[in-house]
Amino acid sequence: MLIDAHQHFWLLKDRQGQWPPASLEAIYRDFLPTDLQPLLEKAGVSGTVLVQTMESAADTDFMLALADDNSFIKGVVGWVDMKAADAPQDIARLAFHRALKGVRPMLQDIADVQWIDDAALDPAVEALIENGLVFDALVLPPHLPCLLRFASRHPALKIVIDHGAKPKIATGHYVDWRRDMAALAALPNVHCKLSGLLVERGDQKPEAVRPYAETILELFGPERVIFGSDWPVIRLAGDYQDWLDFCRDVVPQEHHAKVFGGNAIDFYSLSDR
Repeated sequence: MLIDAHQHFWLLKDRQGQWPPASLEAIYRDFLPTDLQPLLEKAGVSGTVLVQTMESAADTDFMLALADDNSFIKGVVGWVDMKAADAPQDIARLAFHRALKGVRPMLQDIADVQWIDDAALDPAVEALIENGLVFDALVLPPHLPCLLRFASRHPALKIVIDHGAKPKIATGHYVDWRRDMAALAALPNVHCKLSGLLVERGDQKPEAVRPYAETILELFGPERVIFGSDWPVIRLAGDYQDWLDFCRDVVPQEHHAKVFGGNAIDFYSLSDR
């Protein structure tokens, strides 16, 4: 089963004052299941994980409703204010929905890179673990040392780094990124998505992404790398099929079943949907 473990849907009417700006014409419109389904069918993708894009409970409810109506959405990663006093209760309530598989704070948009390295998150993390949910880490390279401390404190929490932590491919800042990713990869509870890298290449050719994609596979191994399209954001730098084909070329054939399906099913517990 081929799984796309990272895609988004949104309605512009719900995003007043939010990203994306009108200047990003390729993604400045509504995106719904009817837009993605033909791409999935052409690529042979059987299911997806729908991931949040706004810090709101309403956005999570919107995604869960879409999952109720569209069988290809095998899982949803929603949003919870993890430092709120009632975060454990919110997590337990959301976990009653079979499609809810994890949560994702918008760490890349939080000015304080230390936000994740805070004991105030502990009750929410305990609730995630108790309810069998995972944590998607939307981080940038400066967040990685703090994420390492967070992941080390919570070895029972399953964590996946989205988009390889968005390395600065356009400017070639590779060495520090690799060092910090290697430290995280040494923790068995940390996984990494092979997603989002094309957008980080700037004006360079798509092939500039290859060393970063290969490094992710080298560090995390075929057991902990998970394919995702990052659709529709991928439209800023390429198209769905081209990214899938590129990743298939990077990943050796003998590991395709895991990277392009099995790992996502195991990580997000998709077999119960």
